[in-house]
Amino acid sequence: MSSVDDWQAVILTLQLALITGGLLLIFALPLAWWLAGWRSRMKTLVLAIVALPLVLPPTVLGFYLLLAFAPDSGIGEAWQWLTGEQLAFSFSALVLGSLLYSLPFAVQPLYTGFEQLDRRYLDAAATLGMSRIARYRHVVFPLIRPHLLIAFGLTVAHTIGEFGVVLMIGGNIPGETQVLSIALYDHVEALDYPRAHAMALALLGFSFVLLMALYQLSRKPRGAGA
Repeated sequence: MSSVDDWQAVILTLQLALITGGLLLIFALPLAWWLAGWRSRMKTLVLAIVALPLVLPPTVLGFYLLLAFAPDSGIGEAWQWLTGEQLAFSFSALVLGSLLYSLPFAVQPLYTGFEQLDRRYLDAAATLGMSRIARYRHVVFPLIRPHLLIAFGLTVAHTIGEFGVVLMIGGNIPGETQVLSIALYDHVEALDYPRAHAMALALLGFSFVLLMALYQLSRKPRGAGA
């Protein structure tokens, strides 16, 4: 593999991680808000479904997604009719798979933030005549900002580290579906250990720095409330 392929893998991985992180915030915010305020016996079931990718082997999820994205499946046929392109083994498949696989990493921090949110602030804002949108913008989002950042950071980090899911539904196409984890595997398989070491150390350093930043963010609200 050339260094050009390595840089393509870096760019593709960052694109996938940022798109997944941004889209999951959009989807996870209303889902986490609803779950935090929902009172039902079915809540445990829904929470378990959302958290399932945390314990499910990635290849299991990847296998069923591959079947769902196949050209002869309903989803695959509909996608090809709408876009004119095959869904399986495409960048779009990586995005869809990453959304499902990283969903709990976005939902759980937001769910915790909404659970800890003092709803009296919202009641006070309502009595002052603030609209629902204004209450979310000026009250809810500032109070859960650390949880928002943690959700985005964890989603990005988890997406960058994906292997089993992206390999199953995206294959190993340089410049199109070959992300960093797969490129690293290729280097190891080819016994190209210098490049494998360089890529692995870069991923290790990035993950460590990001986790330190996320832990620091999670400590700030406690200090502020003391």
